[in-house]
Amino acid sequence: MHVISALRDRELPDDVELWDGGTASFDLLDTLAGRRQVIIIDAVRTGSEPGTIFRFTPEDISARREQVTSLHQVGLLEALTVAEHLLDSAPQEVIILGIEPKEIDWGLELSPEVEAAVPKVIELVMEELDPFERKENPRLEER
Repeated sequence: MHVISALRDRELPDDVELWDGGTASFDLLDTLAGRRQVIIIDAVRTGSEPGTIFRFTPEDISARREQVTSLHQVGLLEALTVAEHLLDSAPQEVIILGIEPKEIDWGLELSPEVEAAVPKVIELVMEELDPFERKENPRLEER
């Protein structure tokens, strides 16, 4: 939600919509269905230093489920599978930007490490939105 809030202050392409999905992955089926590109920002536990940023896809999560665990990954993967197989309208491209949290607890405050990573995450989102700026990124690449 902090990244989405900051992105609302940026000049975005007209076809970009910002959604705070929280933990309600299945409630987002209509939002996910038929999209060209979906960028998801989430906390990811990998054992790395807090604030470390990763870029990966749902296929990476499926292949590395024992290594990468997101707060919402199971619900997200299931929602994407339902969109693909039952609705026949999965997004064409799904990119997940994960940030290693310092701790996962109740509340909306960011740790200093994660707060320091937010501007870089915003920069990565903007690169993903601009096909001319896109770089070939290895999956699960540490940023």
